[in-house]
Amino acid sequence: MNEQELCCARMSKKICAAKQILAIESSCDETAAAVVADGRRLLSSAVASQIDAHQRFGGVVPEIASRMHTEAIALVVTQAMEEADIDYSDLDAVAVTAAPGLIGALLVGLNFAKGLCMATGLPLVPVHHLRAHVAANYLTYPDLEPPFIALIASGGHSHIVRVSDYTHFQVLALTRDDAAGEAMDKIARALGLPYPGGLHMDRAATGDRGAYKFPRPRLSGDTLDFSFSGLKTAGLNLLNNCKQKGVTVNTQDFCASYRESVCAYLADHAMAAAEKYSANEPLVLAGGVCANSRLREMMTERCTAAGIELFLPELALCGDNGAMIGAQGYYEFLAGNIAGLDCNARASSGI
Repeated sequence: MNEQELCCARMSKKICAAKQILAIESSCDETAAAVVADGRRLLSSAVASQIDAHQRFGGVVPEIASRMHTEAIALVVTQAMEEADIDYSDLDAVAVTAAPGLIGALLVGLNFAKGLCMATGLPLVPVHHLRAHVAANYLTYPDLEPPFIALIASGGHSHIVRVSDYTHFQVLALTRDDAAGEAMDKIARALGLPYPGGLHMDRAATGDRGAYKFPRPRLSGDTLDFSFSGLKTAGLNLLNNCKQKGVTVNTQDFCASYRESVCAYLADHAMAAAEKYSANEPLVLAGGVCANSRLREMMTERCTAAGIELFLPELALCGDNGAMIGAQGYYEFLAGNIAGLDCNARASSGI
């Protein structure tokens, strides 16, 4: 066996024996790190939130986010390692979000991970943020395995994908414009609700779901793609019309009605995808919007009625976190998806 074959054999042996992954997430406004074992067991999780810093602006300011990631990342990674009670020599790889996200924020996490890999000799595993949201379910449900259909709904993305294997994703539908989270965040801001808007809209939605009428978005052709821009515009127009006429908007009714429209739209397409593309496969929810109480309730009701097995990530794993990066990073590592130190971040990327 020559030197190159020996090197490959050693790497293959290490991959097969992979156990513990240090994961780093910095794609938006959460600086997070975690240690995950075997893609299923969470050994530690540390998160530094930036909500307070961005709240006065009503949304994430990219430059502020990048600076705060720079300030927090070393402390967050140290906290995750100490909580896991392991040394870097006990790790098998460092996984990090490489795409998609705010480019400046992504680069903070990626370059820190590169530095760790240079110092320790550990392999660098780039992870796609949306794949990781799906993988959060592996931590909640240790027995969950592909294939399955996944609805990924977050502030910047609305996708339906078929996960045929841990690292093979087929996009069945995606948004043509705004994402579900964006559609709720902007309306929440117009209502004067604090940031993050979607969360506060969900909490405020205690009124009549049918009090305000919103159009159901439709796209021409045989497609399950989403379009939330028209729904968002309808919400803003209704608020502006009420203001011009001096009509008081009932916030609880408005939030309940608007939330119902967004959630029903997501649920309609997810159920249609399950019927069209899966053969008795489970349906999985992923992403920050999947923490929405009405969406979880609605999907539970519909899947029960249709006899479809539904998996919902625990609430703590719906938003951005390092644990989900570690879960997906483990399977990317097993598949040999290892990057060099020339790996770059990408603000946008297919799944």
